[in-house]
Order: sequence, then C-alpha cells, then structure tokens
Amino acid sequence: MIRLGEFTISEIKLRITATGERMTRTEAFEKAWRLGADKKDFSLVDEIYHPDYKAVDVMTGVEVNLEDDKAQIIALNEEVTVGPYKTLSETEDFLQVQACVRINKEVFFKNTTSITYKDGKIITQKSETEDLNDDPSEGQDWNWEDYE
Repeated sequence: MIRLGEFTISEIKLRITATGERMTRTEAFEKAWRLGADKKDFSLVDEIYHPDYKAVDVMTGVEVNLEDDKAQIIALNEEVTVGPYKTLSETEDFLQVQACVRINKEVFFKNTTSITYKDGKIITQKSETEDLNDDPSEGQDWNWEDYE
C-alpha cells in the first residue's frame, strides 16, 4: 500500500461521482454494489465500470459481463451479507479491496477483489475467497446488523 504521510492513495485520491459526492475508489466500489443489492439501483455501478468490462465468475469460472454481475447480486442479496470494505493496495491502475462475507448467517469467508482500471473506470476484476472458521465481526468495531 502506498502511503503519503498518514494517508494512503485511496484516502487522498477522491472520486467525484455524477451526484457530486466525493469518495475514494474503495468507497465508490462499496457504495455502488450496496445500492445495487439493496435498492436495485445500479447507476453508480454503471458510472464506475468501463463499457468493455469483463471478469471471470469466481464460482463457475465462466467469463461474465457487468449485467451478469448485477443479476448475481440481485439473486444472492437475501442470503449474503457483506461487511465493511478495506483497501489492501492501490496504484493508478489497480485497486485491491477486501471484505468479510456471511452467507445464511452461519458461513463466513473473506473476499479479496483485485480491480484493474482503464480510462479511470473498472475494466476487470478478480475475486478470491478464503473460508473462515469463526465470525470475523467478533472483537471488531462493526457488526453484521449494520450491513443487513
């Protein structure tokens, strides 16, 4: 992670969305997908993703586009709760974020997403998961109810 003084690049390099809201790239990524999952509002997703975006689905190994990702988020929204995101690494053309995930209130894993940018928009992303034996919210300053 690149640091400038007390801050990382993601904390300093702010995005200004179409709504005029200032956000880091991690905040924009998180907010975009939460709005999509919770309100089926994908306007911010559409704003931060490149029109030529492609990815490989972590579960199936099949290449997907943005519409496929949106459909999956809607389909899984009732069973999946995603905790807070944190930035692991960031450069001009790359962002790596991590969040803990809970499925059906009993299965936990850590999801790490590596994102590449083209023309300032997300062009590819790859997610990797790591199974967790214990609830990752225990002993932290957040709880699952804040993200349901």
